Amino acid sequence: MAEVTMAVAARSDVGRARTMNEDAFSVADLETGAEVQFDSGAHAFDLSERGVLLALSDGMGGHSAGEVASALVLESLRLAMAAPQGDGAIEHKIEAAVRGANTKVHEAAQTDGKRGMGATLTALAVHAREAYIVEVGDSRAYLLRNGRLRQITRDQSLVQFMVDSGVMTPEDARTSNRKNVILQAMGLGDDVRAAIGRLSLRRRDRFLVCSDGISNSMSDDELRSLLADHDPETACTKMIDLANERGGKDNLTAIVAHVAGLGLDLPAQSESVTSTIEVLQEYQPLPGGPPAVAAPRPAPKLEAAVAPPAPVVAEPAAMAAEPAVVEPPAPAHLARWAIVAAAIVAVTVAAWVAGGLLHK
Repeated sequence: MAEVTMAVAARSDVGRARTMNEDAFSVADLETGAEVQFDSGAHAFDLSERGVLLALSDGMGGHSAGEVASALVLESLRLAMAAPQGDGAIEHKIEAAVRGANTKVHEAAQTDGKRGMGATLTALAVHAREAYIVEVGDSRAYLLRNGRLRQITRDQSLVQFMVDSGVMTPEDARTSNRKNVILQAMGLGDDVRAAIGRLSLRRRDRFLVCSDGISNSMSDDELRSLLADHDPETACTKMIDLANERGGKDNLTAIVAHVAGLGLDLPAQSESVTSTIEVLQEYQPLPGGPPAVAAPRPAPKLEAAVAPPAPVVAEPAAMAAEPAVVEPPAPAHLARWAIVAAAIVAVTVAAWVAGGLLHK
């Protein structure tokens, strides 16, 4: 089989404002289940021989519970993904692994001191010429290809829903005091539905998997430059250093991977990321599932706690191969979307007041 290789580096930092790091990451050989330890430098993989898992989890709960949740998510996912494949499609194995990890966290969260803990999950399972993308929550994965940066996950968050609905601009979403509200997380309910996509790899693809401490601290242009201009280890270090220079308000984690080898085609200039990614499973809200989760900033001061019943709404697409260009609804529909979004916000506020939401 023709050569396909990947160089990976990863780094995590507590940041400047937190006393505990509730982020966790795992880079593992899926043939053996063995984790790679990153004291320094990058690790090289031969993707023609075995698969590799790049996974990140951002815990929520406080008092060490968030740290426990993120560690449980990654350990359970890694062991399940390293188990024999069997006859089913790999996306079914991924779905089962995510649900198993969710169960582990949910069961652990029933004990004193850990009640209500949860975590995000963003992962890439890479093998030969494909990468499977997994998303629960709002940690992110990006792809740099042909000099263009694309977010290949879609945040499962309140503000992303409002952007998709046409009632909030992406610029407003970046500064909204509600951007800490996510629509699902690992461990908060007895079931979870991950968004899963499959991406065809191209030579010179560069990936970033990061927690929101990184993505909230710098622009897409800055991320693009850091990925384009540096090797994986240097890119990770510079991202974390820059986020800390800007206050280090959250935990900071970055995994950077460079793909190479003659076993992959170079991307055509006219080829879009969209044409090389397939959505296998979309995120949909679970009936009777957990409420929206407030993470990572404290809730704003509230003036009232009156909320109408939660509306039934259509959720946005779960995977975005390229940043969505959302056309605003026609004027006749704008008011309807505004009412829906306002109702969701009101429900979220009521949950905040009731103390039912978590903060990372």
